[in-house]
Amino acid sequence: MSVVKINAITVPDGRGAELEARFAARARAVDGVEGFEGFELLRPVGGETRYFVYTRWRSEEDFRRWVSSREFGRGHKAPNEDSDSRPVGVASELLSFEVVEPAS
Repeated sequence: MSVVKINAITVPDGRGAELEARFAARARAVDGVEGFEGFELLRPVGGETRYFVYTRWRSEEDFRRWVSSREFGRGHKAPNEDSDSRPVGVASELLSFEVVEPAS
């Protein structure tokens, strides 16, 4: 059964384009990871203010293996204070789901 992980990221007003550009620059960084099934970056509309980073995994174990990997650490390391690569988001929350009814 697939699992879905959604990172809900709060981004300050006017910084959404920067977040989108950073994700575009990293596109496909996770594509070859075992158990990875899909990724989407969702832009907020209709009153929602958070961006959602949607990923789907073959299993919880595959996701956990990715999170504990060296590659994940490199892509999510804390930048130094003077860096232009400081996080755009000011808060995030990880939401977890199991896929009950997949699309056909």
